Amino acid sequence: MLKQRVLVAALLLPVGIWLIFLGGIFYLLVVAFFMVAAVWEYAGLFAALGRQPARWLMVLGALAFIVARFVASFRLDAHVLAAVTLITLLYHMLEYERGAPESATDFAISLSGMVYVGFVGAYMVSLRQLPDGAWWVLLALPVIWLADSGAYFAGLAWGQRKLSPRLSPKKTWEGYLAGVVAGTLTGALLAFVYPQIAGRALAHMTVLNGTILGALISTIAPLGDLAESLFKRQAGVKDSGRLLPGHGGAFDRIDSWLWAGIIAFYFLRLVA
Repeated sequence: MLKQRVLVAALLLPVGIWLIFLGGIFYLLVVAFFMVAAVWEYAGLFAALGRQPARWLMVLGALAFIVARFVASFRLDAHVLAAVTLITLLYHMLEYERGAPESATDFAISLSGMVYVGFVGAYMVSLRQLPDGAWWVLLALPVIWLADSGAYFAGLAWGQRKLSPRLSPKKTWEGYLAGVVAGTLTGALLAFVYPQIAGRALAHMTVLNGTILGALISTIAPLGDLAESLFKRQAGVKDSGRLLPGHGGAFDRIDSWLWAGIIAFYFLRLVA
C-alpha cells in the first residue's frame, strides 16, 4: 500500500507542480476536478446510509462556487449561495412530493456538501490568485503532506495515546505532535528555499511567515482529516472512493486541503 501511494504521488507530483505554476484556467480545472469528485463522494457517503442527496445539483453547486471565485473573487459568493440554497430546496420539495421520505434531511446534506467542498474548497483558487500565489500553494500543500507523513511514521514508532478514539482510532497525540513539528519545519525551510529558486523576493514569504504558516496548517488542518473521518465512520466505510490507487478517493486527498487553503489565504491577507 505504501509503495503504491509513493508511486502514484511520484507520477502525479510533477504534473501538479507544472499546473500550479501555469495557473489560470488550467489550475482552475485541476481544483474543480478534485472538488467535484470529492463532493460526488461526499454524497455517496450519505447515500450509503439510505439518504438521497441531489448529487448532480451538488456537483453544479460546488462548481458554481469555484468558478465564481475564479472570475470574480468574493463578489459573487453571496449570490451563488442564495441561488444554490433556493434551487436545492425546491428540488427536495419536489422529491418529497414524489415520495422521498426524508427530503428535509437530504436538503441539509446536499447544501452542506456544496458549501463545505465547493465554497471552502474555492479558497485554493483564492490562494493561487494572491501575489506569488503559486509559491504559497506549493508551501501549503507540502506542509500538509510532510506533516501527515511525520504523524504517520512517528505514530507507528512511538504512538500510545489516542488522539481521537472514535473518529480515527489509529491517530495518536505523539504522531500529531510530530506532524506539527514536521509541518512547521517544512514551512520554514520552503520559505527560505523558494526565494532562492525564484531568484527574487516573494511577496511576504519570509522564514518567519513560513514558520508561522507551517505551524498553523500542521496544527489545524488535521481537523479536516478528522472531519472526513466523521462522515466515513457514520457511513461505515474506510475510503470515500477509489479514484487514486493507494490513496482512496478525492475526498480522502483533499480533506486537509480544504482547511489549509483557507488558513493560508487569511494568514496572507493578515500579513499583507
